[in-house]
Amino acid sequence: MTKYLALAVVTRYWKPNENYLGQIVAALGGKLQDGDFVIVSEKALAIAMGCIVDEAGVRPSCNARFIAGFWMRVVWGYCLGFMCGFGMRLLRRLREYPLESGSRHKQIALEYAGLFGALMFGSEGGIDGSNLAYSYVSLPLSNIAGVAQKIHSYIQEVLGKNVCIIIADTDKTFCFRNFYFTPRPNPIQGIHSGGGVVSYVLGRFLGLKRSSTPLASAGCLLLAEQALMVTNIADRTRGPGSGATVWDMASRFHVEVDMVSWGMLDLISHKPLVIVRKKQC
Repeated sequence: MTKYLALAVVTRYWKPNENYLGQIVAALGGKLQDGDFVIVSEKALAIAMGCIVDEAGVRPSCNARFIAGFWMRVVWGYCLGFMCGFGMRLLRRLREYPLESGSRHKQIALEYAGLFGALMFGSEGGIDGSNLAYSYVSLPLSNIAGVAQKIHSYIQEVLGKNVCIIIADTDKTFCFRNFYFTPRPNPIQGIHSGGGVVSYVLGRFLGLKRSSTPLASAGCLLLAEQALMVTNIADRTRGPGSGATVWDMASRFHVEVDMVSWGMLDLISHKPLVIVRKKQC
């Protein structure tokens, strides 16, 4: 069995309109070997590329208010949460799901992720508010394969290293024997996507093995099984960042979920890059 070494690379927080290519090569300089895997956080890239939305001015529909007021508080807080094995702290947070800001968030989820995505308890279709300031949320990248290729080419040009780039998200992929599925849209080839909340609840209820989701790669040909293994190693090495959820992030700074500032996020150690290397015998 192949063994791997992993290193999470610390950088400063990538704000909107960041020169992410420059930040990547500056952080990785002197650390790479040919053949390394470099796993890049999609969230960090989405923020740097300005793929974010401010929910503060959103006008929620009746459907969004119903999802926030009933579906999240009652169905997730008392039924689906138990089925998925959530702990009591998360269940309490779901039962106290914020009505106004939650309705605005669910409106964005309906518009970008559709109904089955919006019915998720969080990270609806790749939409995420953790590691972001105020009422901003990040959206999934559209041309993610092109972004992966751009990063690979830039590292090769500037650092002279031929590495395998994998862009990944912490949204979960579930494994049933040799069948991989995720509620996250547009994963890497070999992982089946769809079902939204249905896929997530099914995977959690059955207790299936789960890992973070690889979304695109460049510089190598990977089977889904190997990509999942590498991204899972990277996810464990990186840790939760500012917090696994927006509630954890806000709790860390002792503020409400929409009061985390860019300055607060600057204070945290950020690890948008992880190097994974095959261990030499």
